[in-house]
Amino acid sequence: MTQAFPPEIRIPRKILCRKDALLQLPSEAASIGSRGVIVHGASLEKSGIKERTASAMKKSGVECLWICRPSGEPDLNGIASVIREGKAFRANWIAGIGGGSALDLAKAAAGLFNARESPAYYQEGGRLEEKGIPFIAVPTTAGSGSEATLNSVIINPVKKMKLSIRHPAFLASLVILDPVLLKSLPREVIVHSGMDAFVQAYESYISKNASLFTETLALRAIEMIASRLPGAARTKNEDALHEMLFASFLTGIAFSHSRLGVIHGIAHPLGVLYDIPHGLVCSACLIPSIKLNRSVVGEKYGRISRAVGGDFLEKVAALQKELGIVSPFKGKPLIEKEKIIEETLKSGSTAANPGTITREDADFLLREIF
Repeated sequence: MTQAFPPEIRIPRKILCRKDALLQLPSEAASIGSRGVIVHGASLEKSGIKERTASAMKKSGVECLWICRPSGEPDLNGIASVIREGKAFRANWIAGIGGGSALDLAKAAAGLFNARESPAYYQEGGRLEEKGIPFIAVPTTAGSGSEATLNSVIINPVKKMKLSIRHPAFLASLVILDPVLLKSLPREVIVHSGMDAFVQAYESYISKNASLFTETLALRAIEMIASRLPGAARTKNEDALHEMLFASFLTGIAFSHSRLGVIHGIAHPLGVLYDIPHGLVCSACLIPSIKLNRSVVGEKYGRISRAVGGDFLEKVAALQKELGIVSPFKGKPLIEKEKIIEETLKSGSTAANPGTITREDADFLLREIF
């Protein structure tokens, strides 16, 4: 049964959402502190955004340490490295400019900046008591929703598992949503990140922890993404990109209060084992999950169908076809099946699924996925 209200609502302190909003980063950052670390991806240099932003920061009297994160998803060693470099630089704040991986890395480093223990301790459930430093989120993809959440998804390289670190200290002090930053994205990235947001909105909406607050945000995001993602991918229309960016932000707020579901429960071990982009993994798991959950979500299935203009399962299949999405798992051997099932069943995301997931359910999903 849907909760009337979430017991607590936490959202970023300030959100700038307009074209060229990045131009306000220097003045906003200066109001927080004169020394900051900016974590970013390699594409920021290629697009010229780093050079322009660095020049503007300098003119505003803000000194920055720019850290280009390695390719792939962030791990515990990366967090420790950013914290170490940030302390040596005497940073007052940490910003992430990039996709979900850059944001998660910067967010965790800011939140754990003054922590006594190693990042691994908090990933394993240790209590964080020390206050971090402010985190600034500037997403350059519309997908993860990381700019809106209070958790970071991090790989534990020793355990070879992808786990979350979650704490209110991780919430952004400032979020900048600037559609101009998405204009240089490859079509593939727009598609994969957009499907990540779509899956997160769907899972938040049907979550057993859903409330009127999260359902309102998630259902609107589902509608926006279904209608705008094809155009954003095809023409990079600025209005479509802006709506995708805002829909992703809404999704992040929604699932940070409702949690997700079995798609993310199974996508995390699959992504680590097969080294496949997260959005593409989630997309491959979406239709099998809809088939599994359809009988337990009740009238919500009808509401989602009305939001997308037709039977939801059929509309998802048509959307994936239009976007040219092909499952990366078809034809591949299924490896470490028992490990995948065990991690899926233990996942906090799976625990929020509307129906209890059994070993047989996880086995069904793997058969459908592969």
